[in-house]
Amino acid sequence: MKKGGQGQYNLGKGCEEKERKDVEDEDKIKKALLKKALGYNASETVEEYSFSDGEPVLSKRKVTSKHYSPDISAVKLLLERYYRTYEDKVLSMSDDELLKEEERLLKLLKKERKGGDK
Repeated sequence: MKKGGQGQYNLGKGCEEKERKDVEDEDKIKKALLKKALGYNASETVEEYSFSDGEPVLSKRKVTSKHYSPDISAVKLLLERYYRTYEDKVLSMSDDELLKEEERLLKLLKKERKGGDK
């Protein structure tokens, strides 16, 4: 492990590669959760074989389509893990960001009041 500039360590390609793989895995998990949370359709194929002259021969194929309903547990987990509430966003804002948000909200209020007076 080499020490880089300004107190940072260069952990090498292995750590960068692991970090990239972790991000890819996280994306796969998020996509799978989203699919389960929203519901989806899937097809299933069942094949039956019989033997003719000692060789397996396809005798029957059945393709069915199945709908999987949205899963409320997946929705809850997805919201808790990946989507922050407005309150969480505000709590993590810097002072400058809070001032900008205050200005934005005041503009919205003024706009709404003008629209309500008509």
